[in-house]
Amino acid sequence: MNGFEYEKYDGLGLAELIRKKEVSRKEVLEKAIAKIEGLNPTLNAVNHKFYKHALNSLNEIDENNGRFSGVPMLLKNNTQEVAGQKLTSGSKGLKNNRSKVDATYTKQLKKAGMIMLGHTNLPEFSLMGVTEPSLYGPARNPWNIGVTPGGSSGGAGAAVAAGMVPVAGANDGGGSIRIPAAYCGLFGLKPTRGRTPCGPARGRVWQGASSEHVVTKSVRDSAASLDALYVNEKTNAYRAPIFYGSYLDVMNQEIKHPMRVAYSLNSPIGTSVDLECKQGVYRAVKWLEEQGHYVEEVDPPVDGQQIAKSYLTLYFGEVAASLKDVKESLGRKVSMNDVEPTTWLLGMLGKATSAEQFVLQLREWDKAAIAMETFHETYDLFITPTTATTQAKVGELSLKKKEKALIQLVSRLGAGKALLKTGMIDQLIEESLMRTPFTQLANLTGQPAMSLPIHETKDELPVGVQVMAARGREDLLLKVAASFERTDLWIDIHKNPFMNLH
Repeated sequence: MNGFEYEKYDGLGLAELIRKKEVSRKEVLEKAIAKIEGLNPTLNAVNHKFYKHALNSLNEIDENNGRFSGVPMLLKNNTQEVAGQKLTSGSKGLKNNRSKVDATYTKQLKKAGMIMLGHTNLPEFSLMGVTEPSLYGPARNPWNIGVTPGGSSGGAGAAVAAGMVPVAGANDGGGSIRIPAAYCGLFGLKPTRGRTPCGPARGRVWQGASSEHVVTKSVRDSAASLDALYVNEKTNAYRAPIFYGSYLDVMNQEIKHPMRVAYSLNSPIGTSVDLECKQGVYRAVKWLEEQGHYVEEVDPPVDGQQIAKSYLTLYFGEVAASLKDVKESLGRKVSMNDVEPTTWLLGMLGKATSAEQFVLQLREWDKAAIAMETFHETYDLFITPTTATTQAKVGELSLKKKEKALIQLVSRLGAGKALLKTGMIDQLIEESLMRTPFTQLANLTGQPAMSLPIHETKDELPVGVQVMAARGREDLLLKVAASFERTDLWIDIHKNPFMNLH
């Protein structure tokens, strides 16, 4: 079946073809490699390829074992290790770093039958909502190569949207699954804290704010991946509420009772929200209302500015710690030349942040989590835009020469503590989060949240709708997503111009 249209199938669809012996695992793998080789020079979605490793792994797979038996996928180039392969986190300071063992995440998806083809592009240390690392250059969006696919899992989003693979590894510490899903017309679910593994080398990522999962073309691929990843990992510092059964089985079950649905169009930090991003929410809540659910416009019971401040404090501390990792990898003191200017600045602010300040901000996470759990006693779902703006142009958010010079000056003066005493934090909140202010809440509270591809702008670019639920309720989110997927609201990913290129 050499002429089969590989890119038209989702992961479970490819696995079914293989099981029926309509195509071989090698044919599928060769199609994926050809697609990557043909499109990646333009999209720059994949920055490390390990085809030989993938071809060798064909012999290790039992085609009758695992829902994804023989399905190719890509991993994200940070916590999703493959033993012996490079893992750079998008930083030139880690450009020679190699993984010693497979991540539990990788092991679980291999058990499900997936074949790992490489690592995808991402911003340095996953710090940005766009994917433009100086080490690899910008990833581009298959819907329009002049705009970003988002971040930090931007390479993953671009690869799936272009049809390179049906599933790509992603993780989400502040929106990094949901933002690329929104900007690339994909489905992206951030699971409940502790639902998916992050070991064996670590017990938490970003203090538990970050969760591992995937971006996909179909809801069922996401559900089946979650089934594969839901494992009781000894090293994990957190445990999600127990779920009995299969997410793939439950996603098509009927929602038997009318839901109470809250929605908000207001940016939690008080900045503007594009009309196009609001339109997606209007479409979603209108459809839900037509299905008999109760819909109400209401803002969440949390202080959006405080959430943003807590999130940035996490950023500061984690980047400072990441610079320690770079030091260990290089075997010497880290300099400004080893990382990007923004990373260096955030690291300085992390070193200037006291342990007291960091702990006080962690306490705010718990306050928000308690408030949202109470909120979800009344409302089953909370809906917002996924992002507040449409896709930025590639390079639009790059630092200007004056900004780089200012960072160099601050570094020479050692003025990190002085900056914290100025109004710089408020400025950083607005400048760094104004485009994506909605996604961080679920990371700090530990709730599951997803982005649905149900709106296209007048420029024919996708934007997403975010839906949140109480902790442990991925099952409800997947049921809702599957319901939308069966409607005409769902964006046809195959419409983008790269999907049908060979």
